[in-house]
Amino acid sequence: MLLYFLTLHLLAVSNHFFYNIAMKKFDIFNQFRDAVIIVNKFSEVVYQNYTFKRWFADFTDLKKFSHNLNFNICPLNSENIENYSPIWHALSSPENFFANVSYQDSQNKLYYYDLTVQKRGRYSIFFFSDVSANNNLFIEKKRYSKLQSDYNKLKEEIADLENIKQKAQSQAIRIALINKVSNTIRESMDISKILQSVLSELANMFGAFKAYYASNEQGKFRIEETYGGKNVTQGGLITFDSQTFDTISDKKISVVHCMKEYIGAEPFKQSIMRVVVPVFHLQNLIGVIVLLSYQKRELNEELEILEAISFQLGNAIIRAELQLQLINSEKMASLGQLVAGIAHEINTPVASIKSNNGLIAKVIPQIKDEEISSLLKEINEIDSEAIERISKIVVSLKKFVRLDESELQEADINKELDLTLDLIRHETKNRIEIIKNYGQLPLIKCYPNMLNQVFTNILVNACQAIENTGTITITTQYEAETLTVSIKDTGKGIPEDELQKIFTAGFTTKGVGVGTGLGLAICAKIIEKHEGKIIVNSEVGKGSEFIITIYSK
Repeated sequence: MLLYFLTLHLLAVSNHFFYNIAMKKFDIFNQFRDAVIIVNKFSEVVYQNYTFKRWFADFTDLKKFSHNLNFNICPLNSENIENYSPIWHALSSPENFFANVSYQDSQNKLYYYDLTVQKRGRYSIFFFSDVSANNNLFIEKKRYSKLQSDYNKLKEEIADLENIKQKAQSQAIRIALINKVSNTIRESMDISKILQSVLSELANMFGAFKAYYASNEQGKFRIEETYGGKNVTQGGLITFDSQTFDTISDKKISVVHCMKEYIGAEPFKQSIMRVVVPVFHLQNLIGVIVLLSYQKRELNEELEILEAISFQLGNAIIRAELQLQLINSEKMASLGQLVAGIAHEINTPVASIKSNNGLIAKVIPQIKDEEISSLLKEINEIDSEAIERISKIVVSLKKFVRLDESELQEADINKELDLTLDLIRHETKNRIEIIKNYGQLPLIKCYPNMLNQVFTNILVNACQAIENTGTITITTQYEAETLTVSIKDTGKGIPEDELQKIFTAGFTTKGVGVGTGLGLAICAKIIEKHEGKIIVNSEVGKGSEFIITIYSK
């Protein structure tokens, strides 16, 4: 029995000895930076290196340690919790084992390791390589990548919103501009006011240094209304190159960068952007809007504004012209009735004066005093001429209200002007100097009495514009089968805002009860009947000049 116990003791001592020897050979793992544990085939931990003890200070047993480890293998329909443990898989695997695992310590903090298990006989050697930093870096990179992606998306959304905002603002500006112009067009029948509003708004919008509207006259364009700019030829005819004309004839807006405003214009010192907007009514080109700007940019959405305004402007111009024609027709009809009554009233006393003047003519030869006889004869001749002049004016007034009954005659325009000056001598006497720059004129086929009405009206207006003393200069010339008569005064001038209205029936600058507003309207009608034109240039404080042009037939 003693021998038996002695044998057991020696065996235990021997096993402990060999165990210590075995453990000593594992001490080499203390030099590893990785955590190392060694487990025997009985699932007993037989060794822990220093790193393992430091990293897993709360380690007590393998089973509890195993529960705190996790990896991405997810067995299906398994109720054995050990199936979820990388330790169990490593021990049960006959081959070497590798897995990415996470460990949750007692503070619920997660760490990440690369687990490598080497099989050495009856031992499984577990190596834990700390990859927490790399894993956290990977997680942070993914998080940063997601944040960057979200940021880029937000940036794109902000850019889209900004574009939408800009488009909305641009659309709002366009709508506001179109509405403003539309309201002006609806509320006014004054073409000049309508055009000024349109030109000023478009000039401000496009940064144009000059803008104007020109009416179409058989392929040429007459400037009717201007805004800004210098050296503007109001009433002058201009032409564009064939490409521009073809573009606007096709109802398209012409946008070009050029050095010249139109054919024959003085070149600019630098290239400009010229926008020519056609204005149509139905299929008829009635005019163009011209915008000149030093800016050089693409026009996209602005073209829609121009098209919308152009459409409304075309309708407004025709509507205003029709309205004015109706008003003028009504006034001319009233004028016809008025003239007929006045002519009848004038004819009665004129007939009496003419009769008396005839009697005086018969008595004069019987007067023996030569001085008295000569004086009365001169007076009688002047009265006879004045009576004849009045009779002709009455006849011409009757003819004016029945234009189809008038007949063309050849007349000496210089002589007609002299006759008119004689009749208004009471207006010029002792205060106004008349300067005559008469050219050599052929006999002009015209309606003389009607032209005399024009001369009379303009000359009387010139006299009334000169408050004290002054000068009226009358210039006539004939060139290229064209008669030009200029009547220029040194009066007070006409304000710019009234220049476009002075030929409109009913408009007067003389105040209520002084002027009827029909004189210049009649003049314009007479010159129109002669297929000519009448324009006026004026400067406040310096005077006015009326220029009449009649093309010889």
